[in-house]
Amino acid sequence: MDDDFATGPLISPDELAAALGRVTVLDVRYVMGGPAGRGEHAAGHVPGAAYVDLDEDLAGPPGRGGRHPLPDEARFAGAMRRAGVRADRPVVAYDDWQGRAAARAWWLLRFHGHPDVRVLDGGWTAWREAGHVVETGETAPEPGDFVVSPTKRMPAIGVEEVLGVDVLVDARAPERFRGETEPVDPVAGHVPGAVNVPTTANLDDRGRFLRPERLREAYAGVGADAAASVAAYCGSGVTAAHDVLAMEVAGIRAALYPGSWSEWVTDPSRPVETG
Repeated sequence: MDDDFATGPLISPDELAAALGRVTVLDVRYVMGGPAGRGEHAAGHVPGAAYVDLDEDLAGPPGRGGRHPLPDEARFAGAMRRAGVRADRPVVAYDDWQGRAAARAWWLLRFHGHPDVRVLDGGWTAWREAGHVVETGETAPEPGDFVVSPTKRMPAIGVEEVLGVDVLVDARAPERFRGETEPVDPVAGHVPGAVNVPTTANLDDRGRFLRPERLREAYAGVGADAAASVAAYCGSGVTAAHDVLAMEVAGIRAALYPGSWSEWVTDPSRPVETG
């Protein structure tokens, strides 16, 4: 993006408003277990934003790889081209879930080689609160030219690598991490040795990301700032990207474990810890 914009993976509503027409905007509104966000998109969206369905475009079919495994590369690339994503044009993703779904789009695009992807800090709520223009109806973006790169730009780990990570961050709510409740997956608990930094710890009381120094302090509290290897997981690999994004803001490079807890518990021989 142009030099007059802040560096890093986040962009403010005012910065995005000034950049409209020079960036591709993706609306990734999503509610876990709820209806797709296409209706919300039609009712109002950032001008020019293309709707991207998390379940259809940003994940593969659920199975032994988890509830939201990484999508097939050709399918993902096709979805991004339909949304207007170009290799030479910055991308901004937003949602109404405090960045959790948008972070998945950010991570996938960066992982597959796009050089400039941001998440709208505060998402749809922040855009409206800032008083910026809202567009309604369907969007028909000009098709893009995005193709996945054979060289991946973000680290990822598979299930066989999980226990070898120096600091393994669990992004779920504390009660799910401790195994006191498990509303989605068939087994409660966490990967042995994991530490808990819930996605809510990345945000202030307005749903914006904390400043880099405060995020670094939060992740230093679990040793991520000084570890040789760091990875994040969650229930299905979606919200863990929020922790990866927060660490990126803080200057800490972390891998994503896409299969996350929903893949981990498909094999009863894998160890589980509670408390």
